[in-house]
Amino acid sequence: MIRYIAARELKGLFLSPLAWSILAVVQFILAYLFLAQIDTYMQYAPQLAGMEDAPGVTDVIVAPLFGNAAVVLLLVAPLITMRVLSEEKRNRTLSLLMSAPVSMTEIVLGKYLGVLGFFLAVLGLLMLMALSLFAGTSLDVGKLLSGLLGLTLVIGAFAAAGLYMSSLTEQPTIAAVGSFGLLLLLWIINWAGASGEQVSGLFSYLSLVQHYDSLLKGLFNSADVAYYLLFILTFLVLSIQRLDANRLPH
Repeated sequence: MIRYIAARELKGLFLSPLAWSILAVVQFILAYLFLAQIDTYMQYAPQLAGMEDAPGVTDVIVAPLFGNAAVVLLLVAPLITMRVLSEEKRNRTLSLLMSAPVSMTEIVLGKYLGVLGFFLAVLGLLMLMALSLFAGTSLDVGKLLSGLLGLTLVIGAFAAAGLYMSSLTEQPTIAAVGSFGLLLLLWIINWAGASGEQVSGLFSYLSLVQHYDSLLKGLFNSADVAYYLLFILTFLVLSIQRLDANRLPH
């Protein structure tokens, strides 16, 4: 049943003009940033050739591209997730789904995997840009895979948070604004970490970007992966509890 719900959600997204428009705009922006990074590398290539331990193509082109992709997806993720549950609640189709012989866990996981499938399609197109560099140079495969893992986890976190915000309201616009506010806060929360050492450490740990930067640098740490997995699990559980509360008679 999870597979059916996920396929239905993914099909619904690709039947939506909004999703195609977002996909086109995101790819256009990322392609521009990719070409800009290549141009920057070509300009500084002579100086880099004479340096010891100079940053390579992966550091100068791929890592910034993945970093920029996360920011772009932070902006557009709320637009994709805002209708997942809120529109079904508004159209009263969610109650029909709840009346079917499926659990709230299956509904949430199916919806989540459907949305995640869309984001993974965006990630796949982004990876094609990075892999195209193999045609003219070599890449640090370890850093490439670490950055790919980091971006996949970031996307998973965006989708989980957006799904939860969508479960709170019947208005997709409110869900989008709430998702954007939440994700932006968690992205920049470490900026406010100068008020004290303990507070700074807490804000740094809660920051989405703090854990992502390490993976972009090729520094794999199980604590960073665990952070994203706990983040995703937390918001999925909150979404399940929210749907359970909606199903209970008042």
